[in-house]
Amino acid sequence: SFDWNETDPNIVGTSSIDTTCTIWDVTTQTARTQLIAHDREVFDLAFARGKDVFASVGADGSVRMFDLRSLEHSTIIYESPNLDPLLRLAWNKQDAHYLSTFMVDSRRTIILDIRMPSLPVVELGGHAGCVNATAWAPHSSCHLCTAGDDSQALIWDLSQMSKRPVEDPILAYNADGEINNLQWSKSQPDWVSIAFADKLQILRV
Repeated sequence: SFDWNETDPNIVGTSSIDTTCTIWDVTTQTARTQLIAHDREVFDLAFARGKDVFASVGADGSVRMFDLRSLEHSTIIYESPNLDPLLRLAWNKQDAHYLSTFMVDSRRTIILDIRMPSLPVVELGGHAGCVNATAWAPHSSCHLCTAGDDSQALIWDLSQMSKRPVEDPILAYNADGEINNLQWSKSQPDWVSIAFADKLQILRV
């Protein structure tokens, strides 16, 4: 997996099954740094708002946070129960305290606050099949879209998650197949795209 750095588009981060993350300089086509990020395969990487901080998840069941200004150490934000592999993560670009992630073959999405590591702020259910993708709203700090094998794309309002459990989504869409990926448009925030089977659909929120 890889992620562009939105603050400095010259920077791209990649994750690898060889346990490493590599930060690349696009202009010079060289690696700025490569680090052993996890004990097992690294499945995903995402930059926070700004150009220095990124996080990764992998087969060792951990979410780890790194700072390009100080790569001597990393911070383990979360470890899954039984160290089950974590497949993807997404960083909230409106409020960089929050991340979303989910375990392999899990129906639940985990919301983390980096100020309170180890324990999820909330876990979102709602899916009848395993979750495959999550995306934060680019224009709102408290809305998240999740999609999964149950052919559903769900939008959640997390504005009250610190006060009470979030039990139901505020919007739901049923596709004609298992949704394997989604994106929430930054330039057109009223639109979410989903991919399933051999189709791409664009949905108005």
